[in-house]
Amino acid sequence: MRKSTKLALAFAALAGAVGTTAYAENNASAKMRDSMMARLDKAMSDSDGAITFDQFSDAMNVRLKKLVAANGGKLTVAQLADALEKARFERMARRIIARYDTRGDGTLTTDDITGREKKVFAMLDKNNDGKIEKSELPKGGRFGRQSDDDDSVR
Repeated sequence: MRKSTKLALAFAALAGAVGTTAYAENNASAKMRDSMMARLDKAMSDSDGAITFDQFSDAMNVRLKKLVAANGGKLTVAQLADALEKARFERMARRIIARYDTRGDGTLTTDDITGREKKVFAMLDKNNDGKIEKSELPKGGRFGRQSDDDDSVR
């Protein structure tokens, strides 16, 4: 194998690792690894079990290459950050809508939000007295730290 090919493969592997790190978020890195391996498996199965550097390159970082192409062949830090932030917030928005959308139509209404709040309130109001007292809140849970100032949440 030629030295330039080896360097190109090393650079591609490094770029893939850096790209994976940039996108990593909680369990997202495992999903990305699985996605990358699926792309490589597909490329190999399409090529009878072996792939060239060009095929490898085509299978890797497709989204990143599209971003570079969409920005005139160059991608600045700000442009990449904007794209990453947009993708992250779109994933968050999909999760929120999936969690709250009671009709399954992909939209949120005040009724959806209020319905979800009622369910959560009912779960926290363990003694069903219509109020949540400090003792009913999860200890160290997702609702943050409790202060000793107030015994109920209003």
